[in-house]
Amino acid sequence: MQNTEKMVEIRDQLNRIGHEAFITEFHYAFIGKSNEEKDNIKKEQRGGEIDTIREFWNLMQGADAVLVLNLDKRGIKNYIGANTLMEIGFAHVLLQKIFFYNPIPDMPYCKEELEAVHPIIINGDLSLIK
Repeated sequence: MQNTEKMVEIRDQLNRIGHEAFITEFHYAFIGKSNEEKDNIKKEQRGGEIDTIREFWNLMQGADAVLVLNLDKRGIKNYIGANTLMEIGFAHVLLQKIFFYNPIPDMPYCKEELEAVHPIIINGDLSLIK
């Protein structure tokens, strides 16, 4: 959720080119916030009644594909976090196409798993999503 504004931008671009793209309703709380504020919101959500993992699972039902917006974060090029890794696993099990905005990151703890789901790397070119 650190890149919420970019997520909204990409969602809107996808919708303009004919896709039915969506993101979680949780994104509203993150718009316009600093990275520190976003981290605090995530901590509050984890400790409260919000179950983001199930929310993403429910949103994914019936979808054809998932686009992973793997941008640089915490000094890691094309970063993919633990929650996103879980969502990629959900998409794989649901037989959905998996698109990565950028190439697979060089993250030793998950690189092999990311390669195993055979993502389609679009290198920022949304027209490649079909």
